Amino acid sequence: MAGLLLCAACAGAAVPAPLVAGQPGSEQATLPAPAFATAPPPDAEGTAAAFLDAWQKGDYAGMHTLLAPQSAALLGAAEFAQRYRDALDGGGIVSVEATVLAALQQAAQAEVQFKVDLKTGLVGSVSRQITMKLEFADSRWGIVWDDGLILPELKDGGNLMMEYLTPARGNIYDRNGLAFAAQTDAVAIGVVAGEIVPEQEGQLLGELSRLLNVHPEALRSRYADAGPDWYVALGEASIEQVSSRFAVLNNISGLRLNQYQTRYYMGGVAGAPHAVGYVAPIPAAEVAAYQAEGYSPDAFVGAQGLERWGEKQLAGERGGTLWVRAPSGALNIKLAEKRAGPALAITTTLDRKLQREVQAALQGMTGAAVVVNFTTGEVLAMASSPAFDPNLFDPSNYNISQLSLTLNDPLRPLINRVTQGQYPPGSAFKVVTLSAALESKLFVKDQTYYCGYEWTELGADFVKYDWTYEKQVPESGTLNMVGALRRSCNPWFYHMGFSLHRWADYYLPDMARSFGFGPPTGIVGLTQAANEEVGGVVPSADWAAQSNTDWTIGDSVNMAIGQGDLTVTPLQLVMAYSALANGGQLLRPQLVLQMAAPGAAPAYKLEPQTVGALPISAETLATVRQGLWEVVHEPAGTAFDRFKNLKIPVYGKTGTAEDRPRRPHAWFAGYSDAKQAGKPDIAAVVVLENKGEGSEWAAPVFRRIIETYFYGEPKSLFHWESEFGLTAVPSPFPTFVPFTYVVQAGDSLASIAYQNKVTMDELMLVNQLANPNALKEGQTIIIARGGLSDITLTPEFNLTPTP
Repeated sequence: MAGLLLCAACAGAAVPAPLVAGQPGSEQATLPAPAFATAPPPDAEGTAAAFLDAWQKGDYAGMHTLLAPQSAALLGAAEFAQRYRDALDGGGIVSVEATVLAALQQAAQAEVQFKVDLKTGLVGSVSRQITMKLEFADSRWGIVWDDGLILPELKDGGNLMMEYLTPARGNIYDRNGLAFAAQTDAVAIGVVAGEIVPEQEGQLLGELSRLLNVHPEALRSRYADAGPDWYVALGEASIEQVSSRFAVLNNISGLRLNQYQTRYYMGGVAGAPHAVGYVAPIPAAEVAAYQAEGYSPDAFVGAQGLERWGEKQLAGERGGTLWVRAPSGALNIKLAEKRAGPALAITTTLDRKLQREVQAALQGMTGAAVVVNFTTGEVLAMASSPAFDPNLFDPSNYNISQLSLTLNDPLRPLINRVTQGQYPPGSAFKVVTLSAALESKLFVKDQTYYCGYEWTELGADFVKYDWTYEKQVPESGTLNMVGALRRSCNPWFYHMGFSLHRWADYYLPDMARSFGFGPPTGIVGLTQAANEEVGGVVPSADWAAQSNTDWTIGDSVNMAIGQGDLTVTPLQLVMAYSALANGGQLLRPQLVLQMAAPGAAPAYKLEPQTVGALPISAETLATVRQGLWEVVHEPAGTAFDRFKNLKIPVYGKTGTAEDRPRRPHAWFAGYSDAKQAGKPDIAAVVVLENKGEGSEWAAPVFRRIIETYFYGEPKSLFHWESEFGLTAVPSPFPTFVPFTYVVQAGDSLASIAYQNKVTMDELMLVNQLANPNALKEGQTIIIARGGLSDITLTPEFNLTPTP
């Protein structure tokens, strides 16, 4: 059909009128046979446009129905679709745009000129103008197809192929330049228990303890019950660490070392996995979105933590070349290219050594600890327990079988409890209540109140008790407001909440929000859109109205001691205490110190971000601080015994948050005031889920954080340790066989609990008691002394998972 193509403008040229019999110029004898026995063919351009529209939608089956019969016969629908996929998929094509430019048809043949833009996520678009031939048969137009209709360069059967040029992923460093994540060779380490020679076991455990930073006895316990021919994965180490001891390690029987190339996470579970995160293959549902950004479908991307938050910077400017690959495999035509640009390294605010020790301090417990520089908001340590090993997400790791244990662990180690754990804060919240009481002018700091066992202002049917009642220790007596905080006197704070509600029921919730509770902190370094940080709940009248319930005076009373529906995250709490420490400035926490390409000036540097100010006077702040000082330093303070002989000045508050029917959560929140040159003071928060008293469990962990930060190492053992990192044997947490007790005249639940060294909560749970004051003489109750874990199921947590 040479010479048929005309521009679209030519369509308006004059067309001779048809000859009609009887008119001049017509011949009356015979007429030529008509070209069509039916009506003239429709517009061929419509068929071409439908074909291109189907292509843009990826509807290959629809495209095939528009082929001319002979083309359809040569290439079936399935083969046709596969040809398009083979031609385009390897080229990183993310979308197709095709539009008709011009058309000409004559009798049963037509030509349509169209423009196609094959868009890539990496090297831009490849645009071509192509001529499509059509023919009319079987009462329709059909496309005479060949490979050149995909792209002229593919006419000989070639395919597109994207050659990806991926810059080395940026490293993640701690604040001192020590790597948290880097591309290197690593070694998966394990043992076959039956091959261990007894005479070498001590040497084996010593070497592995140094490599993996795990106590030798903890390592032994992992394979103690394994079958003789079982491989037991123990962890990973960098090739540099292993190489320095390879001559020794290679001669130890039972040891297995498997080298692989990876993005290695130094320290594994102790290397801030929740903050640093990990990389993983692109999820199938997200491949198209990543390809649109220039990623190869088989790329690894950040899946959590800084790896996810800083994906764009850590991945660098991806480059590549789009080729036509001939059927022979040769890359013979270059269609487009883009140069790669360097990735940025992230230097975090974290201190790797401090992080390791804080994580170790939580060993064997469920909870979280977070440490910040309270004048800048820099997060120095962020530990969540149980933790996970980010190295297990690399399919090349010989120990990958352990990943299923992590993913199926009912304690959900992937949850970052610092930012995603939502807990009632208990008495750690009393700093807010005290601030609200003083700022309301309903109270003055020297005002006193009698702190007895009971509080009855809500009436005889709603008697509340002080912690001294359950512990069967003397009443605290008359206390001023500083003393209320020092003794953590519940009746005093009940009275504050009661009075504040009657004056203005919104005032205490508003003060809580002013301390940063409620919405997420907006921490820099975690992905808010992925729910890597959640907020807490600050209940109020407006909040209650959303569920068609009332905000009662009892709600305010519960909130005054950090209970009821109030929940906070450990990160929110540490930032609130940071504000108390720094003079009242509420800061945004930050995990990123700087980002920079190798050898280049930083593209980003941390600047402190103030997000609010505590609405309290200097006098109120001083009163709260004095109370926090006395909690730790006065003999009557609830944490005095835990901080004896500590030379670093600290302020703090214990918290024991009810979580019935389980044991309470243990809290400690506080800050240092050492004023040492070159060593900024810090704030820290510790929460241990369902562990018990804050003074007994969380306060010792807080002390260890202080010792490690200021002295470089822990100085005092936990009361549950026989040596650093090793729980005492026999365990200080014995589980006894439950026994029964018959209630005697004059017994109270508190006296029975004290006598048998259990908590009232445990007695109420085991015996299904709704009212602690409803015991009857002669009643038989069960004493599960230390045996609560054998009676209750695995604790449940009020946590928001990351999708």
